[in-house]
Amino acid sequence: MNRSTAAQHRRAVAFQQLHEGPQPFVVPNPWDAGTARVLTGMGFAALATTGAGLAYAMGLPDGAGPIGRTEILDNAAAIAAATPLPVTADLESGFGDSPEEVAETIRRAAAVGLVGGSVEDSTGRAEDPVRPLEEAVERVAAAVAAAKELDFPFTVTARAENFFQGRPDLDDTIRRLQAYEAAGADVLYAPALPDADAIRAVCSAVSAPVNVLMGSPALRLSVTDLGALGVRRVSVGSALSRASLGAVVRAAQEIRDQGTFGFGADAVPYAEANAMLAPGGPAGDPAS
Repeated sequence: MNRSTAAQHRRAVAFQQLHEGPQPFVVPNPWDAGTARVLTGMGFAALATTGAGLAYAMGLPDGAGPIGRTEILDNAAAIAAATPLPVTADLESGFGDSPEEVAETIRRAAAVGLVGGSVEDSTGRAEDPVRPLEEAVERVAAAVAAAKELDFPFTVTARAENFFQGRPDLDDTIRRLQAYEAAGADVLYAPALPDADAIRAVCSAVSAPVNVLMGSPALRLSVTDLGALGVRRVSVGSALSRASLGAVVRAAQEIRDQGTFGFGADAVPYAEANAMLAPGGPAGDPAS
């Protein structure tokens, strides 16, 4: 095993073990190499990519434009190369309709340095946004089978998209997550669960670790609160990237409407920004 492969194996094992710890852990979502380095320096244990954050950085709305598997994995590769931390990726719906295409996405994700990835049951079609359960299970099973062929423990996260796609059906969401667990998914994820009761119900209905999406003002729960509900992993999706957009919008509004520059008081100082991103900083991994 060469040094690069050994480093990826260590990261994969570390990521797997995080799901077995006594407390939930947070995987913040960088959208480029720079934010990956900053978050690494902040002391997090792992990172996750964000498809929406990448879209916004490319000047596109989420779900539109020419963002496919190549662009997502190129972005993920840049993030993984910028940090010694384990990185899992938003692999959307697996970038293909067939189980074979989903399996190929897992193999390509591993090849760019990722140690995990999520696969959704969404279709991308507004009139029919969620796949039939049997089809969705076949795709999760294909992802799991491809992951098991690798020489390190690639963590497969299966996402039930009902609530995120405007279908607030908790019973069906739980039924889907249970089926994905039976198909071998390592982690289960239902984004946009509306409240603590729904989160508790999901966590109680499955045995595999559950990831919960936070960052919505409507869902005001702390990491401690989520742990008490049974959550094992917390991600923030595009919330950090949207927070950065919010800072730009507020600063630009101040300049345009008031002709003042008070926003600079909240900016990271120039020297500090340089130190965060300097070569040999927090992204350095001498063992990789």
